[in-house]
Amino acid sequence: MRILVVSDSHGRNDDLKQVVEQVGDIDMFIHLGDIEHGLNYIRSLVSCETHMVTGNNDFRIDLPATDEFMIEDKAVFITHGHRFYVGYNVDNLRYYALENGYDIVMFGHTHMPYLEIGDDVTILNPGSISYPRQASREKTFMIIEVDREGGFHYSVGELKRRRLF
Repeated sequence: MRILVVSDSHGRNDDLKQVVEQVGDIDMFIHLGDIEHGLNYIRSLVSCETHMVTGNNDFRIDLPATDEFMIEDKAVFITHGHRFYVGYNVDNLRYYALENGYDIVMFGHTHMPYLEIGDDVTILNPGSISYPRQASREKTFMIIEVDREGGFHYSVGELKRRRLF
């Protein structure tokens, strides 16, 4: 199984389209909020199971603030993260996951990639595909691959820069 996780596209649906084309076939698509507009267009880009939540800049978008679902045998919780104060640290998310039995928690909001693989919970943020804030300023996303034995493998991808000529 191959899963594309993105966040914080902020209406830059050209970036999102480029990521979808760059990564190729996927079995699941997850957007962690700050979509801003083009929800139907985004849905048209992929033909697989899709999970999306609203972010702090998503006004008039009919999506839930959080979602929970299963990936193989793992309970997953997704949120944009601002309501968990992820700009400070991920402690609130970690405690929430542990209290509620989630194996994987995904968030956005900070525009910086983050991956913490713990014994009890994995916490990840794909960064931003449109407005990155980490030192390298690379537009990032995450790919989760689940192998045949049920092992989860996480990688951060960078949006390839388009050549103008």
